[in-house]
Amino acid sequence: MDRVAVIGASMTQFGQRNAWVRELLAEAGEACLDDAGVAADELDHLYVSNMASGEFEGQTGIPNALAHDLGAIGAYTQRVDQTSASGGAGVYAAWQSVASGASELTMLVGGEKMTHRSTADATDVIASLTHPVEYKHGVTLPSFAGMTARHYLETYDAPRESLASVAVKNHRNGVDNPHAQFRKEVDAETVLESPIVADPLRLYDFCPITDGSAALLFCPESVAAEYTDDYSVVSGIGGATDTHVVHERDDPTVMGGVVDSAADAYEMSGLTPDDVDVAELHDMFTILEVLQLEDLGFFEKGEGWRAADEGITARDGELPVNTSGGLKSKGHPLGASGVAQVYEIHRQVTGDAGDRQVAADVGLACNVGGFGNCVTTTVVEAAE
Repeated sequence: MDRVAVIGASMTQFGQRNAWVRELLAEAGEACLDDAGVAADELDHLYVSNMASGEFEGQTGIPNALAHDLGAIGAYTQRVDQTSASGGAGVYAAWQSVASGASELTMLVGGEKMTHRSTADATDVIASLTHPVEYKHGVTLPSFAGMTARHYLETYDAPRESLASVAVKNHRNGVDNPHAQFRKEVDAETVLESPIVADPLRLYDFCPITDGSAALLFCPESVAAEYTDDYSVVSGIGGATDTHVVHERDDPTVMGGVVDSAADAYEMSGLTPDDVDVAELHDMFTILEVLQLEDLGFFEKGEGWRAADEGITARDGELPVNTSGGLKSKGHPLGASGVAQVYEIHRQVTGDAGDRQVAADVGLACNVGGFGNCVTTTVVEAAE
């Protein structure tokens, strides 16, 4: 099987945008095509990752609309929804379309429009992904995060300040990302004194509500050089789920979907956690970055809290994590986040990350839906 290459990538400004989801998708799609020098009518497949355009703005049929807006008439279109992991699921679907031989040019565009709704409304839309038994009792993802964070800190005797270190690090990285929603540094005191959302987690432990989009263009590796010299290769990818009801898990601090999807991605790529030079992790809450570091095999169980605290995952550390600023600083437009993660890894391994650049030939992106309910892990390498 021919490996799949990424020959084009784009990301719009994340934040509060004066544009609807169709406009955001078209903006990223056009920029991605321009990046690769490919015309829209050359596309075989066009995928859109999006969680809730219908719920947020009453807009459905967005893949067909995007094909029209870009001039990609004739392309097969499909919407991919896997809650907050929609972007990663879209990467998997687009990868499959090329790897299977069904398409030679596939573009994925992920996007979401959220900021026009109140925080309460947006939280309720997102909370609808929880199991009905939990949802009817008012359980939301922030409440899961707070309970899990308390359990983790108490079980592994981790200091509360270690989670603040994650927010501080990711905000620092976001300063150098021109597309990030929040380009400002914060200190640990600011994080620890911000308003409580779900004890022990506070406002600065959570990512913002965001508008934005990102896009990737895929083709077989065997023909990638015909389009560009600056391409990367998806050498491994895996997707998995965990229990829908979180309290049914043996250990709430272990996300089985992360463990299983990573195992598949590592096996396909022939690589191990030790081979990864840079990673983009789903830090919707600071505790999630810690848990993923462990479940992906970078740290032993109960040791992940040391990563940001000791500078290991800083941009100049042994394993830079969330050089983009992560969801925490960059923002989290649900359907775009997983696409933007791979965008960042692609830029890093092709040496095109600007002020955020680190020494990287192999990168990993992990996109999490809900509280580990569904996960896609992608390994991306520099072209040989």
